[in-house]
Amino acid sequence: MLRHIRPALVMLIGISVITGLIYPYVITGLAQAIFPWQASGSMIERDGKIVGSALIGQNFVGAKYFHGRPSATTEPDPKDPTKTVPTPYAADNSAGSNLAPTAKALVDRVKADVAKLRAENPGVPVPGDLVTTSGSGLDPDISPAAADFQVPRVAKARGMPQATVRGLVAAHTAPRFLGIFGEARVNVLELNLALDKAGG
Repeated sequence: MLRHIRPALVMLIGISVITGLIYPYVITGLAQAIFPWQASGSMIERDGKIVGSALIGQNFVGAKYFHGRPSATTEPDPKDPTKTVPTPYAADNSAGSNLAPTAKALVDRVKADVAKLRAENPGVPVPGDLVTTSGSGLDPDISPAAADFQVPRVAKARGMPQATVRGLVAAHTAPRFLGIFGEARVNVLELNLALDKAGG
């Protein structure tokens, strides 16, 4: 019987070592050598300190910052662990709202967001990504139209000319990948860091 079990055990241990140790270490080493920034989480630094990742959005509030897409992520309520509370961009609980387009809660939230944005910038169409959440709830980017929509508010709050703020938006707008894949996008964290650096 041992004669039949031994090859299976040897195979199990061998495959476990190869796939559980050797392969991950080799791939991680190659990734660190070829793409060090991406392999380390695409971290963004300011003054030598990590302030976030280019891959995960942050909840910016206040008139002087560009705001990202709404986030539907939640965390357990500290007062009642059986319930959850909205916690925007909670990377440890990435998820969408799972609300259907006809859900009253979703419709009411979108209507309220649209009304608030229209009051902020009257007469200008509200870009869809400023009122809709992404599937992950962690989207770090907004469309150039969503960034342009926010320029008057940000420029006024910082006492900067709109042309200067628009120049920063243009400088931080990434084109489509290879010119054909995806859409042009603006990383909100990188843009806000550039704004802070520019002053105002």
